[in-house]
Amino acid sequence: MTNISQIFKSEISRVARKEVRQEIEGLRKASAQHRGAIAALRREVAELQRQLGRLNKAAGKPPSQEGAEDGADQRVARRFSPTRLASHRTKLGLSAAHYGQLVGVSGQTIFHWEQGKARPRAAQLEAIAAVRGIGKREAEERLVAAGL
Repeated sequence: MTNISQIFKSEISRVARKEVRQEIEGLRKASAQHRGAIAALRREVAELQRQLGRLNKAAGKPPSQEGAEDGADQRVARRFSPTRLASHRTKLGLSAAHYGQLVGVSGQTIFHWEQGKARPRAAQLEAIAAVRGIGKREAEERLVAAGL
């Protein structure tokens, strides 16, 4: 009797493996097709992004920011140069501490930026850009108004 139950059990597991193998083969094929489609879509997106970059460059527009609404909360991409920051500070005749007061950071932070040991964040770049637009007199007036 045990022999029949063992044979029956082995036959059931063999048939089950066969059916599972058939199901998995279909899934493998579908998975391979999906991976191929995903790769094709990625290539297409990359090509479209390249085309968009070329069109923006030809039109003289900066690349659009991803996730930003049209005309809403778009910031200008700012570049930073430690040597230009140092030269602007010396042009204004200010110490690192006083220049830091104008930007809203410490003098030590200005020193680190000028030495290239650190980089300003986006909001700090905006503050630096605002300070770059003022002259020596206005800088002195702002410092006097701040009590320095």
